[in-house]
Amino acid sequence: MKKEKEILKWLDGELSSKEIADLKQSEDFNTIEKIAYYASHIDAPKVNAEEALAAFKNRNLTKKKTKVRPLYFSTVFKIAAVFLVLLTSAYFLFLNSNQSFETGIAQTKSFKLPDNSDVLLNASSKITFNENNWDKQRSLTLEGEAYFEVQKGKTFSVQSADGVVKVLGTHFDVKQRNNYYEVSCFEGLVSVTYNNTTVKLPPGKSFRVINNRIEKTDDFDAQKPSWLLKESSFTRIPLNLVIAELERQYDIKIETENIDTTKLFTGSFTHSNQKVALESITIPLQLSYKVQGKTIILYQYEVQ
Repeated sequence: MKKEKEILKWLDGELSSKEIADLKQSEDFNTIEKIAYYASHIDAPKVNAEEALAAFKNRNLTKKKTKVRPLYFSTVFKIAAVFLVLLTSAYFLFLNSNQSFETGIAQTKSFKLPDNSDVLLNASSKITFNENNWDKQRSLTLEGEAYFEVQKGKTFSVQSADGVVKVLGTHFDVKQRNNYYEVSCFEGLVSVTYNNTTVKLPPGKSFRVINNRIEKTDDFDAQKPSWLLKESSFTRIPLNLVIAELERQYDIKIETENIDTTKLFTGSFTHSNQKVALESITIPLQLSYKVQGKTIILYQYEVQ
């Protein structure tokens, strides 16, 4: 009854501002407001407020109610969003906790793996591994070149596009470049699997594949790979692969003019002096070069 009286008083313009504000909170206010609007625009007959209210009440009583199941989209979306965040967080924390180390041109980087094994990454190289799963599976993926000093423990494997290296605890170097794959053992015993071929490498032995062909290698007595001493060394390596390494170490572009880049090169170049490095390659092969900005052009000079 109280609500009905308030409606009548509002239609007659007798409600206070506060009472009007309270009435507007009613779910039926829109309908009541329409009644008032049309009543104010009709001249004759005059609308009787009590009759209008009675008609309104009668309409509510006779109207067939339809069951509506409200869809609380905002609540559903909030729950879905929270679930998605939790699912994504769980994935990255527990399933996809990959750790990566990467170097650019003319850069090297050293770091430790979760088992305290040491890794030294050569220029333009990348290593990726699952940190959370490391205790169960010591496995990583390599793109480029890296030297490893592995702590003893479960099998340690290095996956690359060309092959798989497996050890228990040893020092070795893996080089995986375009058309060039080489593994060298400096301490312990290294197992290398390439296609269907598996070889065991004791210290001083290497396994090399160039242009998908297994190459014969010489024994060596070095304690570490030469690039750790800021020098790149080669034994019977095609010139185009030597040039590619030179570009990685000096951030330069090398072009050739009328040169057979398949010819083999044996020698080395320093990582600390570009001029000396270029001469270390060109002089033994009787080549010359000219510098045009960051581009180096190698060409065959004529012997007088």
